[in-house]
Amino acid sequence: MAARPGPRNLITDVGGLEVGCAQDAAAVTGVTVIRPLRRAVAAVVVAGGGPGTRETDALAPDTLVDAVDAVVLSGGSVYGLAAADGVAAALGARGEGFSLRAAPGVPVSPIVPAAVLYDLANGGAKGWGEAPPYRALGVQALAACAASVPLGRQGAGLGARAGQAWGGQGSASVATDDGLLVGALAAVNAFGSTRLPGTDVFWAWPFEQGDEFGGARPPAGYALDLDDWGASKAAPAPAAGRLNTTLGCVAVNIALTPAQAPRVARMALAGLARAIRPVFAPFDGDVVFCLSTGEAAQGEATPACVARLGELAAACLARSVARGVYAASRG
Repeated sequence: MAARPGPRNLITDVGGLEVGCAQDAAAVTGVTVIRPLRRAVAAVVVAGGGPGTRETDALAPDTLVDAVDAVVLSGGSVYGLAAADGVAAALGARGEGFSLRAAPGVPVSPIVPAAVLYDLANGGAKGWGEAPPYRALGVQALAACAASVPLGRQGAGLGARAGQAWGGQGSASVATDDGLLVGALAAVNAFGSTRLPGTDVFWAWPFEQGDEFGGARPPAGYALDLDDWGASKAAPAPAAGRLNTTLGCVAVNIALTPAQAPRVARMALAGLARAIRPVFAPFDGDVVFCLSTGEAAQGEATPACVARLGELAAACLARSVARGVYAASRG
């Protein structure tokens, strides 16, 4: 079956999703919020050796909560987790969230899982004392949620680095003839490089649609030295690694169960391995979320459908990584 990018080539091509971004230009950091318009089944997979997360345990398929109100990706390392506090407070004030039983005077509990990347050493003004900006940035990003998604040095990708190049925020989508829609968003702050050593060719080039990230291809006869990490942050001296983590979120328009969504998230991880080398290192905090909006008028996904969704999600995530770095390099 034929597949092609969705109308916007963004994660928001998946119906029922919006994205909002907020930045602190002086601190060179930012926040991205992925907001399902209706509570969405969600899952997460943590692959890096140095993750920073919030409420990811609640997404296990055997836990009480089976849907989320938003997903937050943030710079700021441990300080950035406060962005989800702001989002949860704003949603709770609207009465949006999880509740076992509505009762007067009892607030709902918005479910807002989050993950952070490390951008603390990027030269920005981080002397915030006891008042880091992330809670306020989370509120601003939620208020900015819309169908558009800015690419490059935006949102959680503002202060990011991809190896020795600027990192950034990327997004991509794919639509199939039989109605599947899959999208992805990545905030790329990887220890590894996104390009083949000695070239401007992205590792993700086989998955490129059109020239969405420049159209560069490997030179004739190109041969890879398996121990050459190219323009990574340390090649190959891991002790120098810092400023790391790639955060991703994939979304599908098919209704997934809480047991199926983790499989799609795990399959989507392959997209990071296709786009970054090395990846999932001890000093990366790589995390991928999966959201199921269930907007398509279909029944429960079959195992074969889950396999298709996972592979399409991996391809979208690889493209998102390259699109974010490419957009960052172009200003």
